[in-house]
Amino acid sequence: QVHVVESGGGLVQPGGSLRLSCAASGSITSIYALGWYRQAPGKERELVATISSRTNYADSVKGRFTISRDNAKNTVYLQMNSLKFEDTAVYYCYVSVSPSYRTYWGQGTQVTVSS
Repeated sequence: QVHVVESGGGLVQPGGSLRLSCAASGSITSIYALGWYRQAPGKERELVATISSRTNYADSVKGRFTISRDNAKNTVYLQMNSLKFEDTAVYYCYVSVSPSYRTYWGQGTQVTVSS
């Protein structure tokens, strides 16, 4: 079993920054990919950023968000700068492990951008 726990969400003013963390633990041989999705009220869950052998970002966050990973800690980070009202959402982390390529999700962390 693999456990995924996010942290770092909160309330921030427009233009501010937050750093999300996501740590995976449990029966992990190796991690193939990690990433972040988000879901705003009344909207579908959408991709924010992923990282495997390379990184991938949603157009809406390019240039503002940076995804990174610490392989030794089985942790992925999402540095969010220049936050906008529309970034308000619950942010979910996922971890895909190999060799099964099974995906595990965290419980989500709330990010609220408000003045």
